Amino acid sequence: MFSEDEYRLDFFVDEGFQRKKCEKCGKFFWTRDGARKTCGDPPCDPYTFIGSPIFKREHSLDEMREHYLNFFQSRGHTRIKRYPVVARWRDDIYLTIASIADFQPFVTAGLVPPPANPLTVSQPCIRLDDLDSVGRSGRHLTTFEMMAHHVFNTREKEYYWKDRTVQLCDELLVGLGMDPLAVTYKENPWAGGGNAGPSVEVMIGGLELATLVFMDLKAVPGGSVEIKGEHYEKMNNYIVDTGYGLERFVWASKGSPTIYDAIFPDLVRKVADLAGVEHNLNDPEYAEIFAQNARLAGMVDLDEYSMKDLRAMIAKRVGVSPEKLEKTIEPMERIYAVVDHTRCLAYMLGDGIIPSNVKAGYLARLVIRRTLRLMKELGLSLPLEELVQMQITRLDYSDWQEKFVTIKEILEQEEQKYGETLEKGKRLVKKTAESYRKKNQAIPLKEMISLYDTHGIPPEIARESAEEVGATVELPDNFYSLVAKKHIKAEEDGAPKIVIPGKTELMFYEHPFDGVFEAEVLDTVDGSVILDRTLLYPEGGGQPADHGTLEKAGLVFVVLDVQKSGDVVLHKLEKIDGLQKGDRVTGKVDMRRRLAHARHHTATHLVHDSAKRVLGKHIWQAGAQKSEDRARL
Repeated sequence: MFSEDEYRLDFFVDEGFQRKKCEKCGKFFWTRDGARKTCGDPPCDPYTFIGSPIFKREHSLDEMREHYLNFFQSRGHTRIKRYPVVARWRDDIYLTIASIADFQPFVTAGLVPPPANPLTVSQPCIRLDDLDSVGRSGRHLTTFEMMAHHVFNTREKEYYWKDRTVQLCDELLVGLGMDPLAVTYKENPWAGGGNAGPSVEVMIGGLELATLVFMDLKAVPGGSVEIKGEHYEKMNNYIVDTGYGLERFVWASKGSPTIYDAIFPDLVRKVADLAGVEHNLNDPEYAEIFAQNARLAGMVDLDEYSMKDLRAMIAKRVGVSPEKLEKTIEPMERIYAVVDHTRCLAYMLGDGIIPSNVKAGYLARLVIRRTLRLMKELGLSLPLEELVQMQITRLDYSDWQEKFVTIKEILEQEEQKYGETLEKGKRLVKKTAESYRKKNQAIPLKEMISLYDTHGIPPEIARESAEEVGATVELPDNFYSLVAKKHIKAEEDGAPKIVIPGKTELMFYEHPFDGVFEAEVLDTVDGSVILDRTLLYPEGGGQPADHGTLEKAGLVFVVLDVQKSGDVVLHKLEKIDGLQKGDRVTGKVDMRRRLAHARHHTATHLVHDSAKRVLGKHIWQAGAQKSEDRARL
């Protein structure tokens, strides 16, 4: 996929690294340790840092974040503020899942300049793909901070590229006290958000601490480079995209049995006390149970094993009965998940997500209801908003403190709605269960997901209600993850993508008030022409397309619609006869229509700002539509 030349860096050669092939997985990696035979990545290597920290001293989240940002700031990077966890600038995802998502698609495509270059940021991210593993695995989180340094190079100006990126990473780790022989840089191609490139995963003690991506490819149908089934071509710009896991760095500095005990020690103890659960990590036998659980979870694919099988494997390793193990570990798994989920909710609600049945609001409601269920199983009687407030106090964002009255009201209403849903849901489940029992069938997974998606009935409640009438259910351990995966990405419109070589230059960003332009016809497709450059604005962001004309040697072609498809812009014409590839045309924008759209665009911003001032800072725009004579949002 990528040749050795992509990874043979001067830094590796100068520092005495060797390129080796892992004897277990067959992947290539770079190491200073001549005796090493494996890549350092589980399951090829186990966690060895638990009980044996990687760094020379312990760090809290705040200390590690500040150390990282200061390190890069002192080396020529501009520190920027985080972006919200709700990705309002994206039309393909609802939540910010990585620091590079802050800059996709416009900055990475070279359409707009970055806020600084090079820059460093610690970006809170939310990923719900492994929701059911949170609390159970010892390492999974719904919310994490991706510390990063990004560089946006162009063919005209390069700041730095692969060598400097790896050198900075190594310098950071050695400065924290890492044994230079312990680190491996594992080759692994990366792809995401329409971009791709070679990358190295930074492994120490079996733990992946960072990924260094050298993004120089963009997704293009039929492209010459294939990665994970998608095709790509080289970009004109090339980007350093790094991700360092803040929480994992803190875990590595402490060597705690779980990541939760490393990053939330005070809140874990607080919730354990409230639940009447003794959590004494000073007891060696007790601590070893959680350490072995994390080590084993790091070595296996959790989707391939049932919880029952994993429990049996761990019990055998630590020399206790499965019953004792379950009694010890289950309450703490719920506590870990509650603490994690309440931090996730602090970010979601603090950044303006309103729980609902669609988009980001659906995901917030999913996390709220899972948290309420876990609290009920633990016997926690305090309101959910009190736990969320504890997280907000720890995170210390001043605007969240101002919003807390609204956040409290939202959570109170959600808790009330959840109770009402349970009462109605039990009757519905029993009716459904009766029909399957009569057919001597278990309620299938598809039906269970439908009961949750459509009626909000948690699977555990559905199972209890079904069992009351003698029915069984199909309920996998990763149920919530399956539901979340259905909703984490925006639905595509299904419109076919036009594959046309070349690119249309978007002139309207730099010349918004110009109305006349010269262009060349690149091609014609189904009554539309593709130009090499255009001032005509395509439909997007709730704003209809510009109208106008194209003129050639006295012929006038009326533009009825403008649509963007990939890198090209299609101009739908009233008639196309007389235009062909290579023709030169003069384009004219209907400026009366353009200005009407501009006025309504400004008006929607005024209404939105007024709504926030009058109704509260939790208000944010879910969508808008503008036309010549009216606008709405």
